[in-house]
Amino acid sequence: MTKDKHTDTAFLSDVKTLRARARKQIEDGALTPAYALDPKQAIDLLNTALATELVCVLRYRQHAFTASGILSEPIAEEFLVHSNEELGHADQLARRIVQLGGEPEMDPAKLTGRSHAEYVACDSLAQMIRENLIAERIAIDSYREMIGYFGDKDSTTRAMLEGILATEEEHADELADLLE
Repeated sequence: MTKDKHTDTAFLSDVKTLRARARKQIEDGALTPAYALDPKQAIDLLNTALATELVCVLRYRQHAFTASGILSEPIAEEFLVHSNEELGHADQLARRIVQLGGEPEMDPAKLTGRSHAEYVACDSLAQMIRENLIAERIAIDSYREMIGYFGDKDSTTRAMLEGILATEEEHADELADLLE
């Protein structure tokens, strides 16, 4: 005997309850009372990720424009691609921070202090590749930890972070290949 998927709805709130909850605190937008995490802590974590991404954008761009040597052109182009992808990550994080009722922290004076990655000036192409690879490895570990924190309590943020993590892993793989 098969069970009708529409008959087992005990876990769902009734329609009147859903409607009443939606009308309360309407100014909170996407952040409903059912949000299972401390929004301030979630926003703080996302602002740290945002700072890390913005520092990486600037470091990659600096390296893209200052790379020199016979093999520098394709590597500089790759740095610029990575920079643009990191900027896309920053945009995603900033949008999610706003959805959770926060404000994206983009004050340049605060970015390097908050970022997990460092902004390192480099003198050689090999050093640039290494420093960018180190930053990507830091980002990978940071995102894995954040994914664990958000877990099933904020699946929207978790899914966003999983997408960003996949790109960071691709960057690390590409940079490791360049070192060989």
